[in-house]
Amino acid sequence: MAFALAIAVHAAFIAVLVFSVRWQNAPPEPVTAELYAPPAKAPVQETPVPPPESPPAGSEPAPAAKPDPMPEPPPKPAAGPETEKPDPQTAAIALRAKQEEERRKREAIEREKQEREKKVAEKKKIEEQKRVAEIRERQSREAEALRVQAEREKAEREKAARDAQQTAVAAETAARSRAEADYIRRIQSKVKGNVILPPEMAGNPEAIFEVVQLPTGEIIDAVLKKSSGVRAYDDAVQRAIVKSSPLPRPDRPDLFQRALTLKFRPQD
Repeated sequence: MAFALAIAVHAAFIAVLVFSVRWQNAPPEPVTAELYAPPAKAPVQETPVPPPESPPAGSEPAPAAKPDPMPEPPPKPAAGPETEKPDPQTAAIALRAKQEEERRKREAIEREKQEREKKVAEKKKIEEQKRVAEIRERQSREAEALRVQAEREKAEREKAARDAQQTAVAAETAARSRAEADYIRRIQSKVKGNVILPPEMAGNPEAIFEVVQLPTGEIIDAVLKKSSGVRAYDDAVQRAIVKSSPLPRPDRPDLFQRALTLKFRPQD
């Protein structure tokens, strides 16, 4: 009895295993369903039913009225052909194509943006270079103007200095000439005071002497360089020169001359 029971249990277990394997391997049947909204039902208005009239006496009662049948629901549409499932590979390819198209659009937008920024940067660079060139040109013009002005002012200063120097030299020369003339006049005046004119001296002849003197004014020699034509007048002037020693000294030491050229006229 126990043996038969064990065999039955094993047989049932094997049957369950076979059924489960077949059930798992069976391909699932596609299930399609179409959803639609049921048509809206029109509201049914209830018609008031008048109360039944009481039949006249002695007549048979009328048969009761049958209620209106309920409207039948519209027939369901026939099920269409089975909807095909989209191919995953095709969907992935379409998605990648869309993503690639979006990427190209983004890249094109980015390139356009970079091109605009590049053009703006180049324009700014050109404007900056132009501005720097204008500044340099203006500085060059200003430097040139300053150089010309400095040279002009320098030339004016040099000219003013030369003029002042020439004026000073001229003034010094004029002062020296006046001082020398005054020095010579004082010597001539002293010599003329010692000249004794010869009798019957006619005219106003000129006698020129070269007088050599010491710094103290003492006369070393008096030589006749040009005769007046009157020997007596020449000798009288020479004696007067020797007699006038020492001669007057100049007011300025730099005016002293060791050799003097003196001119004498009897009527001066």
